[in-house]
Amino acid sequence: MAVHRHPGTVLTDHTFRVPLDHSRPDGEQIEVYAREAVAAGREHDDLPWLLYLQGGPGGRAPRPVGAESWLGRALKDYRVLLLDQRGTGRSTPANRQTLPARGGVREQADHLAHFRADAIVADCEAIRRELLGERGQWSLLGQSFGGFCALTYLSFAPEGVREAFITGGLAGLRSSARDVYRAAYPRVARKNVRHYERYPQDVSVVREIARHLREHDVTLPDGAAFTVEAFQSLGLLLGGGSGSHALHYLLEDAFLPASASGSDGPVLSDTFLAEAQRHVSFAGNPLYAMLHEAIYGQRSVDGAGTGWAAQAVREEFPAFDADRALSGDEPVLFTGEMIYPWMFTADPALKPLREVAEALADRADWPDLYDLERLARNEVPVAAAVYHDDMYVDAADSLATASAVRGLRTWVTDEFEHDGLRVSDGRVLDRLIKLVRGEA
Repeated sequence: MAVHRHPGTVLTDHTFRVPLDHSRPDGEQIEVYAREAVAAGREHDDLPWLLYLQGGPGGRAPRPVGAESWLGRALKDYRVLLLDQRGTGRSTPANRQTLPARGGVREQADHLAHFRADAIVADCEAIRRELLGERGQWSLLGQSFGGFCALTYLSFAPEGVREAFITGGLAGLRSSARDVYRAAYPRVARKNVRHYERYPQDVSVVREIARHLREHDVTLPDGAAFTVEAFQSLGLLLGGGSGSHALHYLLEDAFLPASASGSDGPVLSDTFLAEAQRHVSFAGNPLYAMLHEAIYGQRSVDGAGTGWAAQAVREEFPAFDADRALSGDEPVLFTGEMIYPWMFTADPALKPLREVAEALADRADWPDLYDLERLARNEVPVAAAVYHDDMYVDAADSLATASAVRGLRTWVTDEFEHDGLRVSDGRVLDRLIKLVRGEA
C-alpha cells in the first residue's frame, strides 16, 4: 500500500477485490479503490472510520491536498475512507474504452446494471468486513447521490452503520424518474430567474449566443456539435453556490471583439468554447450520463423503466423551448441536471455508447433500492442537511423521506446550495455531527 504525506494528513492507498455481481460471489471480480485519510500524528490511533460516499452517479472521490474543505472537520474525529465507487477513478473502469470487451449492446447494458446503489452498498459491506471485521461498524457521509446510497445502506445493511450524515441527498423513496424531472424543471426555472435578476445583461447575451448557434454549425474543440441544446445544458452550473457567477463569467468571454475577429459577423471565442466543453463533455464521467436516470429505477415504483424521463416530460415545460423564446422576447432558459438522448449523438465520449444508453432507458424491472419497512424501524442515528431550494434534489421529496426514516433529524437551510458540504469549510458536517450527538 502506497502512503503519502500531505500537509496535516497521511493518505494510504487501498485496493479491494469484490464480485461484479454480488449474487454470484464466486464469479467475475473487479477492483474497487479507496484512499484512507488520517490526521498527521494520529496514524496509529484507534479512530472510528467514516466512509465518504461521493455524489454522482459516476463521480470519483475527492483528491485532497491536506485537510481541506469538510475533510479537516472529519479528521478531528475520524479515520476517513474516500471511496472511488465501482467504475470510477482508480476502480475498474466502465466507459467507451472498456465496455466493448463485454460483448454486444445487451451484454454491455447488463454489465452496467451492476453499477447502481445496491451494488455500491454491497461493495462497501465487503470492504467494511475486510477493514473492520465482521462486527465492526463505521459512520457514513453521503453527499447527493452518496446520500441515496446511504439510504440504500440503511435499507439493506444497517448493522454495519454506526451513524449516518447525509447532505443534499435524501432521495424520494417512491419517486419515479418522471416524478423527479417534473419537480426539477420548475426549480431550474427559478434558478434561471434568479440568475437573470442578478445579471440582467446576460438575457441579451444568452439570446445572441442561442441565435448564433441556431444559424451556424459550431463545434467544440473535441469535435462535438455545440448546439443550442448543448449550450442550455450549461445550466447545470446554477445548482452550486457560486454557479451563477461562474456562468456569468463564462458568458462574458463568448464573442470575440468585432475589431479583432476579422469577420463580418460575431464569432464565438476559443476561450468560451473550450470552457463550455469542460462543462458539457462527459469524457471524464460517462457513468453520470449512462446511469443518471437508472438510479431512480425501481420495479415497485415504475416497472416500465425510466424511458428518457427528462426528455419525456420536457414538453410539459414550454419555457425551456429556446426557439419559442427566440421568436418572442423571453429569456432563453438553461436546463439543469437532465440527461437527453441527443447527448449520445453529440458527445464523442458518449457516441459509442448510444445503443447501450437506449437499452438502459428501455430496461424494465429494476430492483428496488429502498426497504420502506426497514427504514421505518431504523435504529441508526441519522442527520441530514436539506437545502431548501436545492436544484438537484427536491426538498419536498427530502422532507417526505426524512419523515419515513425513523429517528432521522433534518437541518433545513437556505444558507447553502447543493454544494454546501464542499464550500462550507466544515460547517455543514459539524452541524450534522452535533445533531447526531444531540448537541444541536
